[in-house]
Amino acid sequence: MDKKYVSLCLICLFVSSVFLVAARANIAVGVKAGVWIEYQVTATGHPPEVHNVQWARMEIISVQGPEVKANVTTEDNSGVFSSLIMDMNIEKGEIGAWFIIPANLNIGQTFYDINLDRNVTIEGQQQKTYCGAVRTVVNATSSERIKDWDKATGVFVNSIDTLPGYTVNATAIKTNMWNPQILGIDQTLFYALVAVVIVVVVVAVAAVFLMRRRTQKIR
Repeated sequence: MDKKYVSLCLICLFVSSVFLVAARANIAVGVKAGVWIEYQVTATGHPPEVHNVQWARMEIISVQGPEVKANVTTEDNSGVFSSLIMDMNIEKGEIGAWFIIPANLNIGQTFYDINLDRNVTIEGQQQKTYCGAVRTVVNATSSERIKDWDKATGVFVNSIDTLPGYTVNATAIKTNMWNPQILGIDQTLFYALVAVVIVVVVVAVAAVFLMRRRTQKIR
């Protein structure tokens, strides 16, 4: 075999491996064990029993590299709760109905979906309010799905799934991944600022009161 041909093949193999490693390095998991998010769910049409729910909660049990294990709890319209352990691998595209994607994706970047066997492109980015706070949200669509994700965590915050005979909408309503905001300020920071203002006012009032008492004594 021609040595030049062998050398060229080796170079191509090396370059391909470098690009593959770089691509994998860009996959960032934005969740950690212990975080959770809850959704209000509505279904129209004639959904199967598994999708005929009114509430859902996804709690992350463990994260090891790109592997994420979550406990998904649902409540159906009759008030019966069900629970399912879900194993996901963000790098391999094992992400269910796009539940979690790589964190901090920008417009034009992609994530892999093993069920579709293709990359899905992030189409837009907006500021929206979810779970009481303004978040940076990215979105993508397919023939049967419209999805919004919180950009920083990669967790879906809104979805419209249109399937044969029925539609399922899910919207995030509560989470411990970020704090609610008051007047556009993080709730914890807002209360801290209020506490500081109260202390300053109390100190100022006390100072004025002491000055008046001293003035009265001098007279």
